[in-house]
Amino acid sequence: MQKIINAMAVLSFIGTASIIGGGVYVYTQKDAIVDNVRERITEELAKALPDMIVGAVGGMGMGADLVPELPAVPAAPVAVPGLPF
Repeated sequence: MQKIINAMAVLSFIGTASIIGGGVYVYTQKDAIVDNVRERITEELAKALPDMIVGAVGGMGMGADLVPELPAVPAAPVAVPGLPF
C-alpha cells in the first residue's frame, strides 16, 4: 500500500512540475509567441484579402452579381385581407 502512495506522490509531483514548467516557459517566451502568431495571421490575411476584395466588388462585373434577384410574381392574384372593423 505504501508503494502505491509513493507512486501517486511522485506522479503528482511530476504533473505539478510540468504545469509550472509550462507556465514559466509561456511566460518567458510570450513575446516570441505573440510575434509568431502575428506573423502567421499577417501572412494568411495577405493571401486571403485579394480574393475577398474581388468577391466584394463582384469580380469583373463590378458588383453586377451582388444585386439580388426579384421574387417571381405569383400566377394567381393574392387576396389581401381587409380591415377587421
